[in-house]
Amino acid sequence: MASDSAEIELDRLTTEAVIDDELMLDEQPVDELVAMMNRRDAQVAGAVRDALPTITAAIESTSERMRAGGRLIYVGAGTSGRLGVLDASEIPPTFGTDSSLVVGLIAGGPTALVSAVELAEDSEDAGRVDLERITVGPLDTVVGVASSGRTPYVLGALRFANERGALTVGLSCNADTPISAAAQHGIEVVVGPELVTGSTRLGAGTATKMVLNMISTITMIRLGKTSRTLMVDVKVTNAKLRRRAVRIVSLATGVDDAAARAALEAAGGSAKLAIATVLTGLSVADAQLALAEAHGALSGVLGKVVRPNTEKESA
Repeated sequence: MASDSAEIELDRLTTEAVIDDELMLDEQPVDELVAMMNRRDAQVAGAVRDALPTITAAIESTSERMRAGGRLIYVGAGTSGRLGVLDASEIPPTFGTDSSLVVGLIAGGPTALVSAVELAEDSEDAGRVDLERITVGPLDTVVGVASSGRTPYVLGALRFANERGALTVGLSCNADTPISAAAQHGIEVVVGPELVTGSTRLGAGTATKMVLNMISTITMIRLGKTSRTLMVDVKVTNAKLRRRAVRIVSLATGVDDAAARAALEAAGGSAKLAIATVLTGLSVADAQLALAEAHGALSGVLGKVVRPNTEKESA
């Protein structure tokens, strides 16, 4: 059970403050409530903008560790934990990674994804145990996510990660938080009071999702998972993604859909490999070797190759 001092500390957080003592939400028409939420959400981007320098530093450090073979590990509870697990689960199909590369841990385990397991977040030991279970090490990056910035589960995980030599990042929506103090990079996106007092699934949740998008996506870009604006490592696992892969090959090379499909089939469904074979004229085996030597970066294989559609684009 929380102590009186801990409860007072929680009450003082900006995310727990009342946005307007006079505002009667239950008496507002739907169109005004919609407008209020829209205005509130528009403010979130500004709060994220204020934190860009610390976000940038965290991503640069994360990319360096992952390039050396490390993992990106999110740790959180409640909404914060769910958002971390969501971001982690979307990386394999988008960027063609193994599911072990980006990991999401939530207090209370998988059950907490669909049902509240509120007490689970109150244990620092649980955070340590969950990280120990996946053998966190010096090349890994552990991102502790907590809107309040003080969740014991997250604090325990960050402190354990520090002991193991991992890079640590604390993401919160309040200022001067304990998880920032416990992390090497403290990202504080101060979104202010929620429209519904204390419901941090709203503005704080939106801010958290925005920052996690930046961390994972930009890290993947730095690891060579894109070419131009194209997600060339997309996994072809259904009809939609198959069509997307064909279009990516076509956009990257200038060939028509039929040629893109043929290249994709020859490359075993790998859009990146198909692009490399089309633009370099290499065999699939030689293109695979070239990509391996370039650490998976198409730019390292293509060099100064001119895309067939260059003249068309500049016309």
